[in-house]
Amino acid sequence: MKIVRRKSKVIKIGRVLIGGDHPIAIQSMAKCRTADSESVIRQINGLQEAGCDIVRLAVKDMDDARALKKIKAKVKLPLVADIHFSYRLAIAAIENGADKIRLNPGNIHKKQEIEKVISALKAAGIPLRVGLNSGSVKDTGHRRSSMTERLVSSCLDYIKMIEKLKFNNIVVSLKANNVLDTVEAYRKIAKRCSYPLHLGVTATGSPYNGIIKSSVALGALLLEGIGDTIRVSLTATPVEEVRAAKCILESLGMRKAPGAQIISCPTCGRCEVDLVSIVKELEEKLASGAGLQADKPFKIAVMGCVVNGPGEAREADIGVAFGKNEGLLFRRGKPSRKISFKQCARALLEEIKNVND
Repeated sequence: MKIVRRKSKVIKIGRVLIGGDHPIAIQSMAKCRTADSESVIRQINGLQEAGCDIVRLAVKDMDDARALKKIKAKVKLPLVADIHFSYRLAIAAIENGADKIRLNPGNIHKKQEIEKVISALKAAGIPLRVGLNSGSVKDTGHRRSSMTERLVSSCLDYIKMIEKLKFNNIVVSLKANNVLDTVEAYRKIAKRCSYPLHLGVTATGSPYNGIIKSSVALGALLLEGIGDTIRVSLTATPVEEVRAAKCILESLGMRKAPGAQIISCPTCGRCEVDLVSIVKELEEKLASGAGLQADKPFKIAVMGCVVNGPGEAREADIGVAFGKNEGLLFRRGKPSRKISFKQCARALLEEIKNVND
C-alpha cells in the first residue's frame, strides 16, 4: 500500500521544512517553566537525542519570553513559542528568537492585536501556527453546532482575517480531546485549505490511554495522507511522547530511524520460554543505548514457537525462534546457531553490536 500525501504548502520552521513531500516532523513540548532555562535546555537536548524535530515552549510571562534567547543559543531544535491571552508576549517571543509562534484563536482574537503580531512575524520571516483546541474554541453562535463545526469554522474565520493582512506563512492544528472529533475536523480542514497540518489529540491522559487514542486518530489521518507534523500529547515525560510518535510513523513506513525495531509474538500455550522477560530486557538495553547504536534501521524478531517463529526470524536482520529451552538464531535471513534461553538476551545484544559489520 502506498500512502499518497496531501499536497500542502511548504513552511520553514528554523532549519526544518514541513509540508509538501518533506518527512512528517515529530514535535513535543518542554514540560518545565520556560524561564528555568537550564532545565529547558536539558529537556530539549534529551528530546533531540530521542528523535524530536521541533519543540514548543509555554510563554506565559515576560520572563519566559526573554529566556528564549538563552535557550536558543544552547539548542539545535527549532523553538515554537506557545502564546495565550497576551499578544505582547508573542511580539516579545519573536524579538527573542522564536522560530514560530502559536496563537490560540480562542483567546487572542482582537483584530488590532493580531495585526501587530503579524507585522512582527513578517519582519522576522517566521511562521504562525493557528492552533485550536476543543477546550478553548470560540462558540460559533449556533447552539446545535458540533465541536467539529466549531473548530473548523473558527479556524477558517481566523485564517481569512490573517490572509487579509497578506500573510500566508501558516500552519494549522485543530485538536479535540477525542478521536472522532479530531479525525473529522482534520478531514474537513484538509479540504478547505492548503496549509500544512500539525496533528494531535489534546488532553489524552496517561501514557496507556493517550498512546492508544493518538495512534488511532493519527494513524487514520496519516493513512489518508493528511498531516505534516505530529505530537502525541501524554501526561508523561516529553521523551515518551517522541518515542510514541516515532513508533506510529515507523509502523506506517513513514519514518525509518536508525536503531532497532523489535518484532515479538504475543505468546500462547505453545510458547515454552519466558519470552516477556527477554523482550523487556532487550527494550531496556536498547533504550539505554549503551554500546548498541546503529547508523541504520534494523529489525529484531523474538519469537516463541515454531509456527511463525522461523519465518519472522528469517525476515528480520536478527531473529530467534524458540522451541523448548533453546532457540535457533538467524542472522540476515540465514540460520546461524542454536542458543539457550538463559543466554538469549546476551547473544542478541552481541549480534546487535555487530549489525553494521
